[in-house]
Amino acid sequence: MFASMITPNEIKRDGTKVYHGTQLVWAMDNLNDMQEYLYEDMVNGKIDEATAENYNELLSETQSFIQDFYEKQCH
Repeated sequence: MFASMITPNEIKRDGTKVYHGTQLVWAMDNLNDMQEYLYEDMVNGKIDEATAENYNELLSETQSFIQDFYEKQCH
């Protein structure tokens, strides 16, 4: 399910996947939304602080991966 959220715009003959920058920006926006929901869930007692911190670390790390990819591939 999650893999289909970001699909390549083109696949070259050698198998290289080409993504348009807008899809990567949307992915970053989705991650930001998820971080906000996570914070709200923590504040509302739906998730404990330690778990929220762990999830937030993973989301932040994923944002960094996407940002690095975006800077290398789209600029």
